[in-house]
Amino acid sequence: MSTVAYIALGSNLGDRKSNLDRAVETLGRHSTMTVKCVSSYYETEPVGGPPGQEKYFNAALELETDLSARQLLQTLLETEASLGRVRGEKDGPRVIDLDLLLFGDEIYEEADLQVPHPRMHERVFVLEPLAEIAAEVRHPILERSASDLLWGLKHAGRELSGMRAVVTGSTSGIGKAIAFELSRAGASVVLHGRKEKTARRLAHLLHADYQLADFARPDERQRFVELAWQRKPIDIWINNAGADTLTGHAASWSFDKKLEVLLEVDVKATIELSRTVGARMKEQGSGVILNMGWDQAETGMEGDSGELFATVKSAVMAFSKSLSRSLAPEVRVNCIAPGWIKTAWGKTASASWQERVRQETPLERWGLPEDVAKAARWLVSPAASFITGQVVRVNGGAVR
Repeated sequence: MSTVAYIALGSNLGDRKSNLDRAVETLGRHSTMTVKCVSSYYETEPVGGPPGQEKYFNAALELETDLSARQLLQTLLETEASLGRVRGEKDGPRVIDLDLLLFGDEIYEEADLQVPHPRMHERVFVLEPLAEIAAEVRHPILERSASDLLWGLKHAGRELSGMRAVVTGSTSGIGKAIAFELSRAGASVVLHGRKEKTARRLAHLLHADYQLADFARPDERQRFVELAWQRKPIDIWINNAGADTLTGHAASWSFDKKLEVLLEVDVKATIELSRTVGARMKEQGSGVILNMGWDQAETGMEGDSGELFATVKSAVMAFSKSLSRSLAPEVRVNCIAPGWIKTAWGKTASASWQERVRQETPLERWGLPEDVAKAARWLVSPAASFITGQVVRVNGGAVR
């Protein structure tokens, strides 16, 4: 079975254009792969390495191959050598550089094979040519498109620089999107999850800290606060963690069991963490808390899921409004109420649900985790310093 892969090309020695041309031609002659598309060539300044280097020519190409990721990497190394690449000083000048950026949606974390490329999301000279040929291809860990990653590097500010932010439930879905958005706004992020491997992987990409905790257990909730606050005070706290009762084995639970877990994780954990953290922030003289509601909590939705989520998210939304009054003026507290957002359940929803979402949403599409994340970034930033006690709907304009 063939796999679509993306390769970054670079050269800053000799005839740079000819070097890239030869690399594309050499790869195209392999019987095990087909070069499908090549970007324009971009002249860029060198990043890192010894001073005095010449500018680079950079490009990206898309290929389809029957090779494994490891076999493709070996082919790239052999191609570099055949074109005269001699490895010397780190980030030094080179005749040709071929980096494996993406291999389908696969993830490899081995000493000599790291896919996606661990720094591709931080490099304009990689993302610009990639976005030219594959604007919507998504980073399999960050779950952001090449065009979105590029836009963030070229246009987004660093308005959260110097701030420390905790995002609970941040190893997947909306939480992960928020953590990434705050990180690229300059915040030092503390991630939360329950799986070591997943948390460590994301922390590595975002240069973040992480703590593991099961918020269904009160003792672990309090321990998490203590550990998160250990290094230095927290400026931003986002309570995104929630129980998933829609997918996996939890989908088959009884109504009563789902309600019990949702009350413990979505309601009690949010209340306890907000009160504990809020008291500390008020004492330190500043801080922002952001909680997660649901846009249909106020209007209602039929069925077990509607009854469950309306109950718990209404509680969170009402609590957030009251907490904002208790903690003012030092601490701001707001709540985001997402609408139809394509997280794990939305990705596998039936055709009838897909059509329902389209009909109920004036913008006629699912929301994405990054849509919520960008709203969260604004709400916790100094730009929203006069906003507190509000429930902000992020739902494509749906009015029910």
